[in-house]
Formats: sequence, structure tokens, C-alpha cells
Amino acid sequence: MKRLFLSLALALAALTALPAPALAAKAPIYTGAFSQVAVGGYDVVAYFTVGRPVKGDAKFATDWKGASWQFASAANLAKFKANPAAYAPQYGGYCAWAAAQGYTAKGDPQQWKIVGGKLYLNYNADIQSKWVKDIPGFIRQGDANWPAILNR
Repeated sequence: MKRLFLSLALALAALTALPAPALAAKAPIYTGAFSQVAVGGYDVVAYFTVGRPVKGDAKFATDWKGASWQFASAANLAKFKANPAAYAPQYGGYCAWAAAQGYTAKGDPQQWKIVGGKLYLNYNADIQSKWVKDIPGFIRQGDANWPAILNR
């Protein structure tokens, strides 16, 4: 019995001496915990073409960077497929203000702005009101933090 206890104690000590496994990085595209759909299923091309959030349709969908992107029309799907980076939100759809602060938070498709031809999302209206006070500065900070914050 003593020998069994000693063997177990040594095995346990060896296991605790091993380095902990690295934490998985966050996904490069924000989709929420129980979904693989980017931007909550909104059509990212529509922000640029009609100037407002438009819900996409699963029948007009494509995969890009590990997420499913939905569009309101075949034409918008084709535009996205031709140049996804031109339409995808900055910081993978995570909140632009949070990215500037050095962390990630969900982006809300209803809290958006196009700046310099790029789409940015914010967590909520309160956060967006903070972000608009210094958009250029927050973009500089967000760009400096991205994509390293995915590993924090």
C-alpha cells in the first residue's frame, strides 16, 4: 500500500511539473459563442452600398477565415468573394474601441461606422459614443494592438 501511494505521489508530482498547455487564441473573426456566422448574419457589403445594416440570408453565404458570411443578394455575395478584405469589418468584427484598449469584445452590427473606406463595429451605443470622440486615435491604437490581442 505504501508503495502504491508513493508511486501515485510521484506520478502526480511529475504531472504538475509539466508546463500548462497554451490557451487557444481567439478566432480571427468574431462569431459569438454558439455560432460560426460573422457579423450576426448581417450583409457587410450592404453597409457600403445602402449605408445601413441589412440582414443576410443563408442561401447567399460563403466561408472566409473560419466564419460563415451571409448576404442579402447574390450580387453582394459576389462582391465579397471578389475582395473580402474590402468589406469585412476591421479587427475581425470585434469592437473597435475594445481593440484600441488592448482587448476583445463583441461587435454589434447595429453600432457601426465606415471610416476611410473601412467598416468598424462597436460593442454598443455607449461604447460607440466614446469611440467617436477620437476615431483616428482609436484606430491607430487598435491597429497597433491587432492581431496580438487575439492571444490575450
